[in-house]
Amino acid sequence: MQDGNSPTGEGTTPTEASTASSFGAPVMASEPGSVHVIVGSERTRIVLSGEVDADLGADLQEATADAERAGLPIDVDAHHVTFMDSSGVAFLARLSTRSPTRVRLIRVPPTVRFLLEVTRIGELLDVVDEDPGSDMTFPADLGEERG
Repeated sequence: MQDGNSPTGEGTTPTEASTASSFGAPVMASEPGSVHVIVGSERTRIVLSGEVDADLGADLQEATADAERAGLPIDVDAHHVTFMDSSGVAFLARLSTRSPTRVRLIRVPPTVRFLLEVTRIGELLDVVDEDPGSDMTFPADLGEERG
């Protein structure tokens, strides 16, 4: 027997139907976290995605060390972060206290913005809604069609 809140499977993909909550709304599958450091000519960009939690602890420490070695201003792109716990907050605090310039946090999702406000770590960072672009340089022919 189904009530108005029970998932019917109609109009949902097999993945959505199999992960529907008891309220009938699709539940997003958790995405493992990742951290990538990209060193440009003028800035270092750290790209976070997925679940930024204790499982990424060693990677976050390595990213901090890589960014420090580069000695450039730091951007952290958080656009694809789906979850963040105290490990991620500690990472942002560590970056902000070790960097000689203010760390710029780019495209912050609501869940991360909430943590920044509650922990007041946001006061140590420049939070930017739009991506200012990067200074990453690539070979001139990368992306061009060859005839």
